[in-house]
Amino acid sequence: MSDLTRDQIVHLAQLAHLDLTEAELDRVAGELDVILNSVARVREIASDDVPATSHPIALSNVFRDDVVRGVLSQDEALACAPDAEDGQFKVPAILDEDDR
Repeated sequence: MSDLTRDQIVHLAQLAHLDLTEAELDRVAGELDVILNSVARVREIASDDVPATSHPIALSNVFRDDVVRGVLSQDEALACAPDAEDGQFKVPAILDEDDR
């Protein structure tokens, strides 16, 4: 069993802005206990001669070559826009003058 107290669990819930009932606190306490015990088991097995990894096998990104293909002109891009002004897309303002 972990060393988490009920007060610590309540504090964690408050930090996460969770309003938990007593029943939910009991359930979360059990779930956190399982998680912390699992981490403790991994910590027991981990040793200095085993490097930390995020995957059991090495991964590498596969990138495709950047190939320039047909590009829309400014007029073509703006042709289907609901509204345009001065060669740019015109969108509704989302900030008030006071927010800037």
